Amino acid sequence: MVRGIRGAITVDENSKQKIIAACARLVKAMQEANGYQPDDISHIIITATQDLTAAFPAQGLREVPGYDLVPVMCAQEIPVPDSLEKCIRVMATINTNKQSSEIHHIYLEKAVKLRPDLVLTNKCDSR
Repeated sequence: MVRGIRGAITVDENSKQKIIAACARLVKAMQEANGYQPDDISHIIITATQDLTAAFPAQGLREVPGYDLVPVMCAQEIPVPDSLEKCIRVMATINTNKQSSEIHHIYLEKAVKLRPDLVLTNKCDSR
């Protein structure tokens, strides 16, 4: 079965180092919480808010072992007024036998504000 796993993280500044490190941290946390391997991934879509321009977040994936052959695409998040700033969002599409209720969506740093319903029901990890 194919399932989507969501994740998001914020950074405190628009720097190449921070963007790459944050994306790698987020993807590692998503994998750890859901127990999949890079070979289980169909593809990953990453968006970044318009205030993050110092690097492609996908560079962070290339620092995670096994992700060198995973198809990845980056895009700019829709610039909605008053939305969360300096935010990277990830959607990993994976092959898994897990039910949707067993999937752990990961929201880190200020991104926990994006889905407080999942945080409050313990259906996501906000480490």
